[in-house]
This record gives sequence, C-alpha cells and structure tokens, in this order.
Amino acid sequence: MAIAGPGAAGLATRPRDFRPGDPLAGAHLLRGEFVFYGEGLQLAPGGDPWRRAAPNRRYAIALHDFRWARSLLTAGEPGARDLLRYWLEWRRLFGRFNAFAWSGAVLERRLYNLACGGAAILPLASEAEAAAFADDLARQARHLLGEPGGGRAAERLAVAAIVGVAVGGRAGEQLLTRALPRLSDVIADAVRPDGVHGSRAPERGLELLFDLLTLDDALAQAGAPAPTAVARAIDRLAAGTRLLTLGKARLVSFHGGEAGSPQQVATALELEAARGEPVKSAIYGRYHRLEGRSLALLADTGAPPGDPWAGSACAQPAAIAISIEGRPLVVGSAWSAKAEVGGLLRGPAGGSCLALGGHWPAAALRRGLAAGEDAARLELGPIDVRAERQGSGDETWLEVVHDGWLVLGFEATRRLYVDYATDELRGEEILAPAGRARPLAAEAMVRFHLAPGVAAQVAVDGRSAVLRPPGARGWRLRSDAGMRLDPGVVFEEGEPRAAQVLILAAPTGADGLRIRWKLARDEG
Repeated sequence: MAIAGPGAAGLATRPRDFRPGDPLAGAHLLRGEFVFYGEGLQLAPGGDPWRRAAPNRRYAIALHDFRWARSLLTAGEPGARDLLRYWLEWRRLFGRFNAFAWSGAVLERRLYNLACGGAAILPLASEAEAAAFADDLARQARHLLGEPGGGRAAERLAVAAIVGVAVGGRAGEQLLTRALPRLSDVIADAVRPDGVHGSRAPERGLELLFDLLTLDDALAQAGAPAPTAVARAIDRLAAGTRLLTLGKARLVSFHGGEAGSPQQVATALELEAARGEPVKSAIYGRYHRLEGRSLALLADTGAPPGDPWAGSACAQPAAIAISIEGRPLVVGSAWSAKAEVGGLLRGPAGGSCLALGGHWPAAALRRGLAAGEDAARLELGPIDVRAERQGSGDETWLEVVHDGWLVLGFEATRRLYVDYATDELRGEEILAPAGRARPLAAEAMVRFHLAPGVAAQVAVDGRSAVLRPPGARGWRLRSDAGMRLDPGVVFEEGEPRAAQVLILAAPTGADGLRIRWKLARDEG
C-alpha cells in the first residue's frame, strides 16, 4: 500500500546506458553461464537462476541487480529474448516484494539496468508483459524513493528520475516531480566543484557520471532540459575523471574505488568536457597530479571522508599512485569496496604511504551496518592534512603534512619532487616529534603496492630495486632505507590479484626519522 500509485502508460522514453557491455561475457550468459566473483551457475536450456541457491551474498547482489543485462544485450535479439525471460521469472518470485531483492543498492542498480534494457526487450514482449514491465518499474522506483539514501542519495535519486522520465502517464510524472528537485539539492554534496565525488573514490565519480548522462539523454528524448545542477555535475565529473586517470584509461584506486573498466574510462574520456589536458590539482577533492615526461603521479592530500561516505573510506593519508609510460606501476590503495574483506587493507598497510607498525592514524573500523550496505565504516579521530605545491619551470614540489600519527608522538611529512626534464621522481618521508605523547619506538614502513604484473627485483645491497611494468622499460627505485619485497594483493572487480609490495623500512627514534628515495629510469 505504501508504494501504491497510478499505473504507468508504457514507456515514454528509452533510457540509454552509456557504459559499454562486454560481448565475451554476453556470449557466456547466452549459454546460461552466470559467473560473478569467480563463482558460477550453469543453467540448462530454458532454465533460470532464481530458484538456485546463490554461492554467497555478493553473488546474489550481482545477480539481483541485473548488472549483467548490458553484456547479455550485446548478443542482439537472442540476448534480449533471454533477458525478457529472466525478468519474467524474477517477477514471478520477487516482483511483489522481497526484503533482500528490494533493498538499497540492489534495488537501485536493478531499476537502472532494467530501465535501460527496456528498449531492447519490450518489442519482444506481449502487450500485457510490456504493461507489467512499466508498472513494476514505477512501483519499485516509489519504494526506492523511500529508502534512506546516505552516501548514495544522488545515485538513487538519479535512478528514480530516470524511471520517472522513462515510464509514461501520471506514474512517471509523479516520480519525476519527487526525484528531480531532490537530486538538484543533494548533487552539490556528491560532486565537488572540481569534479571529485564526495566519497573521494574516483570510480564512484565515474559511475555517477554515467547515471547522470543517462538521465540527461532521457530528458532530452522527452524534450525537457536537464536541471542546471545536473548539467554542471556532468561537466565536473567528466573533468574529474580526466584528472584522476593515470596511464591508458585506468583510474587511480583510492577510498574503495578500483581502476575501473578501461572501456568505461575511455568512453568517459571521449566526452567533450573531459578532453584536453587534465588540471593539475583538485582543491576541493584534495588530489594533486605531478608529471614527468613518461611518469605521472597522483597524491591523496586529504583526510579520509566522514559520514555519509565513511563506509568506503580508507585511513591512508598522503598515499600515492604512479604510472610509467602509460602503465600502472604503483597503486594508491590495494583495498576495494567490492571485496568481501577489508580490515588492515583499509589502513596504512593497504596504501602506498607510510605506516608505523600495525597502528592506524587516528582511525578505527566499526562493523555492523544495515544489511545490503557497507559492512564497516571508518570512525575518524581528529586528523588534519595540509598540502603545499610549488612549481618552477620543469620542476614541481608537493609537500603533504598530516597529524594522523600525533597520538604516537609524531607529525608526518611526505615531500615529492618531479623533474620533467630528467624524468625523475624523488620522495622524502619525515617523522618529527610533536604533541604531548612520547615518541613511539616502532618500525616505520613506506609501502609501494605494485600493480599486478609488475616485475620487481631488489638489489643485493637492499638499497635499490628494479621495477618493470609489462611492456615498459625498467625503472629503479633507490633509497637510504632498507628495502624488501613482500607478497601483496590488489583487488580488481572485487577479486584479489597477486601482487608485490615494495617496503622501505627503518626504526623510529626519539628524534623521529627521515627516509629518502628516488625513482628514475634504470640505465643498467
């Protein structure tokens, strides 16, 4: 009764998903192979996945949010027929209501994916099936509008507005009237003036950009211009994506965001607003970009985001990501919000930054949020991060200072220097006694989480290492600290990929410490 409303008069527009589908995945789906996160179901011809037990919760989320629909539709009419059949079977079991399938992000993404798939499947549907499809979209969108938005308020309102402009009649009008003004109100919190998402996760910004592009296109089909706030957010997110892309269409990974699909990133970079040279810094989003002739670096110079973004925040102040010759060398953060594990990887141990033993910089994890949402959120103590950037000719300096280690008696400084002419990156890590706490005697570790596939070899003297991304020349990192390689992991699409971690280690003393390092081409 709470979500009752006027019936929809079919589909008035055909929303388009600007994310490219995967034809290879579509071919597997056409054969009844539903594989997510390394787990899979093999369906018999004419079978459906809804009456089979899902291997785990995140598999069930991937199944019920219909994210696979865009890939299935790359198979043409056979894929569209299968999608129609799968939706009809889903509707028979879950169409009235289901606490899991109608919750949070599962509901949000399913509505988006089905609304965008409607143009392909409705020509194959009967009149009754087409009417039911539009009515179901409207009912579920009304339920979505009643769900708490939190850190996904902009995404949920955008999806509700997409459904509102898609379905015809009073049902669509009511949804659009409720969703669009609210979206204009919250979008400024979700998209900072420099195009960085409120969560500070680059991948979240890319995903919201695609949702807003779909909304803008659907409104254009209906002959209605997008609200000014939405149009501005699209331009800003496109520019933010350009800033936060290193190398060949790969985003930097920070605060639970992954590198993203190269096809999706490339699609976003083709937007008019994203073309041209990227800006060098995001004042509001707190990222800085430094570039040599063939190396590029992104530095996180902000504090971890608080509520409502704490569910994916990481305590990794001054973490950096590096690309060499367009190929990823060092990832900013090894952790992904799509992974089932978090723990230490959300702290400094999972970032390319400095850590003190197993301690966290003024932050801790608290578990136990609502089902279907983030499993843990970062509880922050007072932490202040300051950055100062200077440039002269081909030289750029960046100094990042933070008080995350003040409770352990230190103020931390990371200094970065890039010389464009010599194509060198130099770094300096400083811990200086500060505050009232007695300085802690601990092992300081500067971690560089190497991208999967990067070959690394530490020299016999333990003071340098040769790093070689696939298809690139070798680069040598030298340091005055002891150096070692540890096994590591980097998450891609929520799945762990084996990698290595290069660690520079030195003990702290009463006077703190200083570690210097340099990355340059290996001339050996």
